Amino acid sequence: MHRLISNAFAALGLIAALHFHPPIRSALAAEPDTARGDRMLAEYFRVETKRLEDRSLADIQSADDWNARKGEYRAQLFDMLGLDPLPEKSPLKPVVTGTVEKEGIVLEKLHFQSLPGLYVTGNLYRPAKVDGELPTILYVCGHSRQVENGRSFGNKTGYQRHGVWFAKNGYVCLTIDSLQLGEIEGLHHGLYDKDMWWWLNRGYTPAGVEAWNCIRALDYLETRPEVDAKKFGVTGRSGGGIYSWWLAALDDRIAAAVPVAGITSMRNHVDGCIEGHCDCMYHVNSRGWDFEQVAALVAPRPLLILNSDADRIFPEDGVRQVHRKTRRIYELLNAGDDIDIAITKGAHQDTPELQELAFRWFDKHLKGAESNYEAIGEEPFTLEEQAVFGKLPTDSINAKIHETFVPQVGGVRSANLNSHDERATLPPPKVPKDAAEWKATRERLLRELREKTFAAWPKNPPPVEPKLAFTATNKGVTLSAYDFVSQEPWELRLFVATPAGVEPKDLELMLVTALDEESWRQFLGIYRVGFEGQLKEYVLPEAQPAEFAKLARSIREQPPAGSTLLVARGIGPTAWTEPGRKGTHIRRRFMLLGQTLDSARTWDIRRGVQSVRSIPGLGETSVWLQGTGDVVGPTLYAALFEPKIEFLTLRQVPVTHRQGPYLLNASRILDAPQAVALAAETSLVQIIGDYPADVWKYAEEVGRALGHEDPRIEVRSAKP
Repeated sequence: MHRLISNAFAALGLIAALHFHPPIRSALAAEPDTARGDRMLAEYFRVETKRLEDRSLADIQSADDWNARKGEYRAQLFDMLGLDPLPEKSPLKPVVTGTVEKEGIVLEKLHFQSLPGLYVTGNLYRPAKVDGELPTILYVCGHSRQVENGRSFGNKTGYQRHGVWFAKNGYVCLTIDSLQLGEIEGLHHGLYDKDMWWWLNRGYTPAGVEAWNCIRALDYLETRPEVDAKKFGVTGRSGGGIYSWWLAALDDRIAAAVPVAGITSMRNHVDGCIEGHCDCMYHVNSRGWDFEQVAALVAPRPLLILNSDADRIFPEDGVRQVHRKTRRIYELLNAGDDIDIAITKGAHQDTPELQELAFRWFDKHLKGAESNYEAIGEEPFTLEEQAVFGKLPTDSINAKIHETFVPQVGGVRSANLNSHDERATLPPPKVPKDAAEWKATRERLLRELREKTFAAWPKNPPPVEPKLAFTATNKGVTLSAYDFVSQEPWELRLFVATPAGVEPKDLELMLVTALDEESWRQFLGIYRVGFEGQLKEYVLPEAQPAEFAKLARSIREQPPAGSTLLVARGIGPTAWTEPGRKGTHIRRRFMLLGQTLDSARTWDIRRGVQSVRSIPGLGETSVWLQGTGDVVGPTLYAALFEPKIEFLTLRQVPVTHRQGPYLLNASRILDAPQAVALAAETSLVQIIGDYPADVWKYAEEVGRALGHEDPRIEVRSAKP
């Protein structure tokens, strides 16, 4: 294998090296024209959003359809919240740290552990005199920062008026803190502003923690003697609104639900609402759901959707769409009277009108009667009286629960790697004992990747039909450009360099290089020397005549071979404007639509290879695929799904998915060493970079177990 891949590298080595030539980085100053990329990106989001809208619940046409699919849908939601497998229900270890009685109400300050060390702090409100079991409300909080002198009292203290009202009107009400803004502060903003994109690989969202804490809160309430566990209700606004949806969708113990300002359509989120929401509002949408599919899982239990007409982050049109599509499911189940919607005047605020509607709904469906309504407003308890802890526990894992909540596959364990990067809570796939065992492992891994990572790829894409944009010859080099549609509306371009006068059918090898933004600028700087007229539509950097002379000489003098430059979406000709926070929210939008930018680029690379093979004369030419920088991960994964790639070169490929590429749920399935082992099954793999000696051990051991005489993986130092 070393001989084969080394000979191939020698044949095209200079061409490959010139495309990643460090000395010309000074030529990267020219900024790309992003207008075309911005238009295509906006159209792509429109098309993909409509695709999700059109298929959402479209296969449900009868009650039998719903009853047959509901269990599957709920299992998918558990999975998209990182709750499959469901965590073990460990002992709650509840502790009441104090009680305060005022105005006929008892406030109990308490905490329990939804997982060992994952503390949930809450205030339980109940009447001072309780005769028998009472209907019980779990009130889940929106984001309300309650801090004095650097001490967080938890967002539960910002909503005490709800608990007070319920207790005064014959309910038990437990108000619990969310992970972020609780007494023990955790994190909701990993994607939003912390660049923790590995959350996507992990399949982690803080929405999953909030849902789990709510489920465990019901477990705790069931142990209370004054609680009627058959009359649980859930409500909350904003963040608490979406947590109400998560809990009611997942747990049938909820008998009635009133989410307030917690849901709207996917279209609203993609059109801009996502910029006003943190990560706890979203499941990892690997199944490509619109939000009414979450809402429908509450059916047929009583559901009241509340919102305000001027709420900018939950616009009325999207809220009404969710209601309309969810109501159809209720009507199929003959439960149309048990769903309603009310839109009041106002902005994104906790108004008395919304509160009254919620209270009356619970009175009707949990008490079976209309109660005399008294306006909410009393807040008799001070912050200190509501505080659960005087001193925070030292064994809390709230601030780092994102590290362990969703198990990931362990692929790399090396003393030379930072322990933060090598965290593993599931063992990697075992090295197979024989070819049959490896075949089963390979099929399972690829199936899970298709289902949970790349499900958004087009199911029945049309054949690629590359169209010649131009061809020109200079200095013995012929440069041709071909346009192809990767996925509507992404029309991308290939640049194919071949020796002048050599027919495509006579080429022995085609190097296909996936360019990142830096190597795209390098390509322009080199090729403008001979082909400036053909490249004038781009913003060209400083010309590199010496590099072009080397390139031309290499192409002329090496054995008949060609070099294709492939530019995926968002790079070069289709680069979009990506300043700071806007760029973050663009990447978050991909997740909303059941994908990531890296998974989309993986598709582009696959389609680019298919386009090369569709060029007349190149159908049977051997392909050598390589990638670097931002596209090295997508290049690796493209090689797993695109057949007949003889050689694969990966430059500085990350050794763990924590470092990239960022692909939904990938770390729940495999890590980089397993991905390389899969690639080596069909390609001779060359890895260029400086790594600890044992990083690629798994892939090498798989090769030995399969009886390969020559290693199918070669690791080369990146140093000259």
